[in-house]
Amino acid sequence: MTTSRSTDLVRGVPAFRRPERLTVMLRAENLTRRFGGLIAVDSVSLTLYPGEVHAVIGTNGAGKSTLINLLSGEIAPTSGTIHLGDTELTHWPQPRRARAGIGRSYQRTTIFPEFSVHENVRLAAQASAPKPWAIWSSARRCATSNERADEALAAAGLRDESSRTAGTLSHGAKRQLEIAICLATRPGVLLLDEPLAGMGAEETDRMLALLARLKTDHAILLVEHDMDAVFRIADRMTVMVNGRVLATGSPEQIRADPDVQAAYLGHHGDERD
Repeated sequence: MTTSRSTDLVRGVPAFRRPERLTVMLRAENLTRRFGGLIAVDSVSLTLYPGEVHAVIGTNGAGKSTLINLLSGEIAPTSGTIHLGDTELTHWPQPRRARAGIGRSYQRTTIFPEFSVHENVRLAAQASAPKPWAIWSSARRCATSNERADEALAAAGLRDESSRTAGTLSHGAKRQLEIAICLATRPGVLLLDEPLAGMGAEETDRMLALLARLKTDHAILLVEHDMDAVFRIADRMTVMVNGRVLATGSPEQIRADPDVQAAYLGHHGDERD
């Protein structure tokens, strides 16, 4: 397995950039998380590749959000391993994983509504590439942070909204802003937890077009309940039931799988994780 990498000279953290298309970007093996007697995630294995959207679906309580929390470092696994490229990061905390190239969004909008769109993204860029020695310089005038913020806003389709107050954006644009905040850290992996929640048809189309563009240079894990959207955008899918993987395959394989049909696809309409 080969992965292109650069090094964060401030912290010595390997940061993964522009991997070859067939390289495994993120690999989880036999991930398990117990909460007392409850097994929320049970021996789950999956791989994420650049150039693909890998969707994870499942019924209420299937363990999807817990899985994202394990991959991003929000919580520690009880057992199992996680690799980013060739580097094991099973026991790394969330900030170190973010600096190494894992970005994530959350089910609920997490922005600074009183700040400008640009300032929200610039702060994320500043956090990922701090300059603690530049104590006499204005952080707002940092060329590196501003350049990364401008690049992220353009990639997320928000260049024209840069000066707006973030809280005045539409719901869909706020979700785009969250992705721009992720992009400002220059991740190789995007973990997206229900980015389409609450969107109308037009906003959904815009977000799916954004994900299609982003997957060219990223490996994307998508947890989503909108099955129509999932089948439109996913290259591969994993179905979880009661914390375990029921099936993994192409959208066509998942749609035709009788076990999946019985467990999920026939009655997904009102369920939430």
